[in-house]
Order: sequence, then structure tokens, then C-alpha cells
Amino acid sequence: MLTAFTRAFRTPDLRKKLLFTLGIIALFRLGSVLPTPGVHVQNLAACFDQARSGDTGNIYGMVQLFSGGALLKLSVFALGIMPYITASIILQLLVVVIPRLEALKKEGQSGQTKITQYTRYLTIGLAILQSTAFIALARTGQLFPNCQQDVLLDPDNIFMIVTMVIIMTAGTSVIMWLGELITDRGVGNGMSILIFTQVVAVFPSELANIFQANKFTFAVVMVVGIFMIAAVVFVEQAQRRIPVQYAKRMVGRRMYGGTSTYIPLKVNQAGIIPVIFASSLLYLPQLITSLFQTSDNAVVTWISQNLATGDTPIYMATFFLLIIFFTYFYVSITFNPTEVADNMKKYGGFIPGIRPGRPTAEYLNFVLTRLTAPGALYLGLISMVPIVALAVAGASQNFPFGGTSILIMVGVGLDTVKQIESQLQQRNYEGFLR
Repeated sequence: MLTAFTRAFRTPDLRKKLLFTLGIIALFRLGSVLPTPGVHVQNLAACFDQARSGDTGNIYGMVQLFSGGALLKLSVFALGIMPYITASIILQLLVVVIPRLEALKKEGQSGQTKITQYTRYLTIGLAILQSTAFIALARTGQLFPNCQQDVLLDPDNIFMIVTMVIIMTAGTSVIMWLGELITDRGVGNGMSILIFTQVVAVFPSELANIFQANKFTFAVVMVVGIFMIAAVVFVEQAQRRIPVQYAKRMVGRRMYGGTSTYIPLKVNQAGIIPVIFASSLLYLPQLITSLFQTSDNAVVTWISQNLATGDTPIYMATFFLLIIFFTYFYVSITFNPTEVADNMKKYGGFIPGIRPGRPTAEYLNFVLTRLTAPGALYLGLISMVPIVALAVAGASQNFPFGGTSILIMVGVGLDTVKQIESQLQQRNYEGFLR
């Protein structure tokens, strides 16, 4: 593997791509620690240390994860990549609902360019809303509920508040631009690389805290983490290959077709999207309890006791069932067996032993349904690890190998390594996985 890295850096164009990607990552991390103008740096640092040692499982926990800890520092890149992720998910759902977007998707590259443009516009709108909300929380002292110090230099200065919103929104725009630069001129998918960077950024400090607190716990965490990484790699690589045969056909004087290929159906066809959906939906009870803290309503009381925290059996069961539901839902809207069967029939393709057309669509739907079941259970079990750690050990934020973070790390890592390996193979070099 080290020899493969050496050969990759010896290739001039590949070395340039790798160094360019590393440079963008360094610039990205610099913006994640650069404070926004108007922030009281000393008070913010003290409140941040206090919040990190306490419970950070609140309504902005997902954004905090995808910002690599930059959110609670109110940095220029505080929002991280979360507005773009949310916008991309919304557009994917709207493509199924709005006929105009579905027609754009079928137009090919030109239509996809339009959808990408709409995603950028929606990202900016979401960034404005999120930055306004988080600065409002900082202004009223709810960003750090247990800290009494002002984290803003002048909380009543409207001009300063507007300036902070503009700068944090501009930071999100710069993040989108950096991701596109990596995609065009670097190695791997730019947005995925930036997400990977933000998630991995908090690992050294979390592992150091565990090591300083208890060396035996650190050893257990490392063993469990290695086992989980191996399990995630195994499942992420697993796929069901549906064989497809294309019949021969004459076009003029030439013979076309007659080739064999396959449709790869992954066990985890939905990726990490169901976990994000379920986590976002379960932040609503926490929001309700925070808005009606003084209410004596029986419903609010029941929600605060059973759904506001992750250490209750009802919360765990709800989270697990939501992940399974959203896995089936997302797979159903992203993979259309009828459309795949029609395309195969149009180009003379068929599955051996299955008639083209409707029987092929029914067969693909049957296989996909059976295959999604273990994928949904896998996502649910992996996502339950930090919640179970909270219930057993009382510190989920101190267990880095779990849930969303490990799915992102392994998934993005595998995809990036495959892309680098393919470029090495094009130059007759031995790949990373050989």
C-alpha cells in the first residue's frame, strides 16, 4: 500500500491532483476554526469547553457533526456542508413529485446541470435560515444553555448580526465552490471529501479525551471501532449482481449487441440518507420540549420524558423503526424497477429466464425488497451504537465509532480509494487494494 502511494506521488498529474485536494482540505479546515467577526473569542472558548464536557445532544447536533465542531465555535464555516446535504435531499424528493424536475432529470447532462443550479439556490436559502437561527440562539444565550457569558461582542447591534449572517452564508457558498474544485481538479467527489474531513476532524480530540479518562475504556473503544469498521466495509461492498444479456441486432451491415453485463444492487442501496431523515425527525420532540419548557401539558411532559433524550426505550425503538421505514422509502424513490425494465427492453436487454417488460420489473422489485431488509437492519443497528453507549456508559459523545460518523468515513474512504486505484490501474500501477 505504501508502495502504491509512492507510485501515485511519482505520477506528475496524479500527484498534482492529490496535492490540490490536500490543499483544499487545509483551506477548508482553516475556515472551520476562523471566528466570525463579532464573536467574543475568549468567552466562546470557555463556553465551548464547557459544552464539550457536557451533553451536546440537542436540536443542532447533526449540524454540529457535519461541521466538524465548527458550529459551536461560530466560525466562518460554522454551518459546514449541512445546508448542501439538506438541499440535495429535498431536490431528490422533489424530482419524484414535480413533473418538471423529473423531465429535467431525463434530459441527461443539461437537465442535471439545471437541477444542480437549483440545489445551489436552495442551499443559500437554507444557509440564511440556519445562520440566522444559530446566531439568534447565541444572542439569547440558548446556544450554550449552561454558560452565562456573552459569546457575542454586541448582541444588540443589528448591523453586526446581519454581517455575521452574511459571512456565514458566504462561507457555505465557498464550501460548495471548494467541493466542486475537488471534483473537477482533484481526486474523489468533492462534497463527500469535505464531509469526510469534517467528521474525521473531531476524532483525535475525542480519542485523546477517552485515553486520558480511562486507558481500559480506550482499548475497548478501539477494539469495538475496528470491528465495526470491518463490518461496515463488508456490508458496504456487498451487492447482488443481476445478470443482463443483450441480444444481437443488425444495424446496416454491422452487428451490435450480444454482450453480457449485470445490474449491481447494493445491500445498503440507500446509503446514509435514512439515518439523516430519522435523526432530523427525532429532533422535533427536542424542539417542542425546548419551546414549551414551562408547560404543564400532559403530551409535552410525555414527550420530554420519552422522546427528548436518547436513553429511553421508546426513543430507541422509534429511531430504529424510522430508519427501517426511511430506508424502504428512499430506495423506492431512487430505484424504479419499471423504468429499468423498460430501458432494458428498449435496448434489447433481458434477464436470463425472465421475460422482458412487466415480469422483469416484478423480478427486480422482488429482489430489491428482499435485499433492502438486511440493509435496513444494518443501518438501524449501526446507528443504535452511540445511543446504546449513552444508555450503558452515559457518554455517547465520547464514542466516536458509531452511527452517522462511521458510515460516512467508511463509505467516502472506500469510494475515494477506488477512484485513486482506477487511475493507478490506467497507468499500469498496482492498486491500493492489491
